[in-house]
Amino acid sequence: MANVVVIGGGISGIQAALDLANHGIDVHIIEREPSIGGHMAMLDKTFPTNDCSMCILSPKMMDIYRHPLIHTHTCAEVTGITGEAGRFLVTIRKLPRYVDEDLCNGCGDCIEICPIEVYNRFDAGIGVRKAIYKPHQQVVPDIVTKDPEHCIECGLCYDVCGPRAIRKEDTERIIEIPAASIIIACGYEVFDAGRKEQFQYLRYPDVITSLEFERMMNASGPTGGKIRRLSDGTTPGSIVFVQCVGSRDIPEGRPYCSGICCMAAIKNSLLLREKYPDIEVTILYMDIRAYGKGYEEYYRRAEDAGIRFLRGMPAEILEQGGHMIIRVENTETGEMKVLEPGMVVLSVGLEPCLDAEKLAEKFSIPREQTGFLKPLDDKINTIATVKPGIYLAGTVTAPRDIPDCVAHAGAAAMRAFLDATREGSAE
Repeated sequence: MANVVVIGGGISGIQAALDLANHGIDVHIIEREPSIGGHMAMLDKTFPTNDCSMCILSPKMMDIYRHPLIHTHTCAEVTGITGEAGRFLVTIRKLPRYVDEDLCNGCGDCIEICPIEVYNRFDAGIGVRKAIYKPHQQVVPDIVTKDPEHCIECGLCYDVCGPRAIRKEDTERIIEIPAASIIIACGYEVFDAGRKEQFQYLRYPDVITSLEFERMMNASGPTGGKIRRLSDGTTPGSIVFVQCVGSRDIPEGRPYCSGICCMAAIKNSLLLREKYPDIEVTILYMDIRAYGKGYEEYYRRAEDAGIRFLRGMPAEILEQGGHMIIRVENTETGEMKVLEPGMVVLSVGLEPCLDAEKLAEKFSIPREQTGFLKPLDDKINTIATVKPGIYLAGTVTAPRDIPDCVAHAGAAAMRAFLDATREGSAE
């Protein structure tokens, strides 16, 4: 049977690859980062069950790596595509890792001895990593990556590496993969909260984004799961979640609802209630959109837990006498409220992935006005594209939660499976 190429190693790409491989199809999964897992690997728990995110994802990541029919290309990106349905040729650029992937056993001795610490993008701004590193402890493949931009070539990692896997020099490689069909599952980016200057993100240290809060809540994150103010390291007495930052906002943000923000804020509020029952939690919102199975009950559970829902959006966040001040009108009563939170969490919306525009050009696929890739049909066929043999999965077409992404990816996999078996029969 013919190959299928899956672009993106998040939960959508992982699910599509597993579904195809379990039906006997050879799959090449292409991921830009050093590890598969995507944004789901950054989360602490999932709603509405509060299950551990990595407890769900990590077994799937290992299934990907161990499956004999799945070929994983990390630190790689698509540079070109030629051909037509059934006979595509996908060109990828494998970026230098400065580590021999066949020799590295992931022991981490080089990480411990490295003296350089730099910003860790996986921890969303509140953690550090070494110049030779793994983004997190459960990376797949379990291989370190050397950062040549920050490495000072002290030589310590070369000396401590038993397998001699670390390279002083490395070059990118070009790989060509024939494919019967292609699934694009390149995921999403989060809205840059700095664009909403009134919320003082990056100006006030205790104003953070929802993704940064996820890393703070995570036991394997930079704070070990402890909620701490970045200004002084203390536990905040109160936390305010501000919803729709970069969503449902036409002039400065995005006109669409990002779908997951309400439930993510409710989830984190409930987790706060369990771990820190003395912290006062308030959610400022326009509308609570609890549309999925069990979501309304989850919302009611948060109300019963004593989480305060205040319908109103703040104009700005101020600082007076070393304290943050939020003035907001309760639009249900018309009453003005003054809040003094110890921490503010901005629930940032979802945006198209960084590669969306480039991928649209490479694959000749139109985009929505919002920037997401446009499927063939918005209602019936949200998987196929105007180009036969190329399918879309997950948040590449619109914001989705994890269950929707998994279902969408499974549908895309089955369409790609039909193409691959058809091409295999023709051969």
